[in-house]
Amino acid sequence: MRPAETETSLQSLSADRPPVTLLQHLEELRRRIGISLAVVAVFSCVSFGFVGSLIEWLKRPAGSLLPRLAFFSPTEALVASIKVSVVAGTILSLPLLLYEVWAFVRPALKEPERWYGVLLIWWGTALFVLGAAMAYGLLLPVCLRFLLGFGGPSLEPVISINRYLGFVLSIILVCGILFQLPLVTFVMTRLGVVTPQRLRRSRRVALLIMVIVAAVATPTTDALNMLLMAVPMALLYELSIGIAAWSSR
Repeated sequence: MRPAETETSLQSLSADRPPVTLLQHLEELRRRIGISLAVVAVFSCVSFGFVGSLIEWLKRPAGSLLPRLAFFSPTEALVASIKVSVVAGTILSLPLLLYEVWAFVRPALKEPERWYGVLLIWWGTALFVLGAAMAYGLLLPVCLRFLLGFGGPSLEPVISINRYLGFVLSIILVCGILFQLPLVTFVMTRLGVVTPQRLRRSRRVALLIMVIVAAVATPTTDALNMLLMAVPMALLYELSIGIAAWSSR
């Protein structure tokens, strides 16, 4: 079949296919969100059975400086346990959540672009786990030991369980999200949204944004804590430039 005939055949097939209306898009979005919430709810309920072990695991970065956590209202311990369960359930559901995102946008992609879904699910989960591990093993111990040891021997830290877990979980989630930068850059480069040249020209602005994000994400303006957050972001940005240059070829 000649190219002109092939193009005519494809146009006739696309003409026979009924257009998708806005209401159908919204219905599909509602269905995907419903499935995602159901998956998170199931994994959250499973995680609630291990919430005591999860809280003890989240206390380890503080070491011996924080032997016990306190709660100052009858419902605070329950609310903190539910928060930990929901975050753990969301992290466990991450591969399925990424699949739902990809399944929603898949009809709008061309055939060669649809394999990005596997990339999104696999590498998105791996990069999130890597960022969360860096936060748990490197950033949190240094940050917590600095903050909790700042009072010296005359002051004893008495911290609410809700505030401590909120602080720890926010750092873990922020680092996990920031580690998605190489994957996002690769996909956007393949789709023609960004180029390595544009990323190189925007390096100074990006570094300024990273410093601002590090200052906001870290609980104090201590230079060490900011560096522990900003340096990995700068390395990820440079890695993203290399990935963009590779994927553009």
